[in-house]
Amino acid sequence: MSVAQDEGGQARPQTLHQRILGELENRIVSGEWPPGHRIPFETELTEIYGCSRMTVNKVLTQLAAAGLIERRRKAGSFVVQPRSEAAVLAIHGIEAEVQALGLPYRYELLVRRRRKAKPAEILHLNLDADTSFLSLTSRHFAGDAPFCLEERLINLEAVPQAEQADFATEPPGVWLLSHVPWTVAEHHIKAVGARGEAASLLALDAGAACLVVERQTWRGEPMVTAVRFTYPGERHQLVARFSPS
Repeated sequence: MSVAQDEGGQARPQTLHQRILGELENRIVSGEWPPGHRIPFETELTEIYGCSRMTVNKVLTQLAAAGLIERRRKAGSFVVQPRSEAAVLAIHGIEAEVQALGLPYRYELLVRRRRKAKPAEILHLNLDADTSFLSLTSRHFAGDAPFCLEERLINLEAVPQAEQADFATEPPGVWLLSHVPWTVAEHHIKAVGARGEAASLLALDAGAACLVVERQTWRGEPMVTAVRFTYPGERHQLVARFSPS
């Protein structure tokens, strides 16, 4: 029987259940068993570890509850694609979300153009009619899979230096955080069905569930940027931690 340490540093026996749970979890987290990998059947695990099927079932139940595996009736248990977490009340780069999954990050700029605000944007964003934008569409990857579609407007009246920034190599969100201090931010979060160009760019079927985060930031009075992030819904969740005011 293997051993663990208690809070006082003293060795204590590790149960077989804990050992099986730890070994399976390590194989998943380390990437030895990648997403989609089938976990050995319960009967196989009972033979490998010389234990009861009840013990194995309890381990698999815990792994499923932790979001590490998916149990499919008659088909077995499979490692799931890890879901990223984004803080609702924080502003950070997409790269950090991808790195938290242990996957390589890649970014590509799809569209960059300067244009005037459209009537709907003037109303929705409370802007002057002659406001000029830098309009950017980009895509973020986690490994080989599209992770997030970013559609961003940067107010060139508030951030004129953005027109000379090289967003082909540096994501606009990263550039803005390092160059433009902001004072107020607002998030809008909603669920939508994938459609049109967004569905194609995220490699999703039409109607697939997506999580959309729309954010506006201001520096004093002028709006700095408005951005819409679209994530495949099954691979992303939002987390907020706060305390009473």
